[in-house]
Amino acid sequence: MNLRKRQRGASAEVHTSAMNDIMFFLLLFFLIASTLTNPNVIKLLLPKSKSGKSISKKTIIVSVTKDLRYYVDRKETKITDLPNVLAGYKKLATELTIVLYVDKTVAIQDVVQIMDIAQKLNIKLVLATVPK
Repeated sequence: MNLRKRQRGASAEVHTSAMNDIMFFLLLFFLIASTLTNPNVIKLLLPKSKSGKSISKKTIIVSVTKDLRYYVDRKETKITDLPNVLAGYKKLATELTIVLYVDKTVAIQDVVQIMDIAQKLNIKLVLATVPK
């Protein structure tokens, strides 16, 4: 009785070490290429204009001190003149944002008064705070 296994032909082996390098470079290429393209962008050919205006975004700083002194871009103004001053800035820029700096001891009614003025003039308003 012959219990030894017989070898049938040569053994078949596949060396995949070179394939690992190729797959790594392909993965790296597609990762870099995917960060450069933005799938949410719609490409349009827009018409040209000789008298085109660019939309300007402007930020105005309005400050209120603890003794109720109002400043617009570091220029002191009265609360009664504030709507006229802000309306003048509104004419200069189409998208206007007010950054409101208010002392923490100022009553909330004075802050709401400025918010009402901004709302009537259709101006965005952001209240400035100090991070913790």
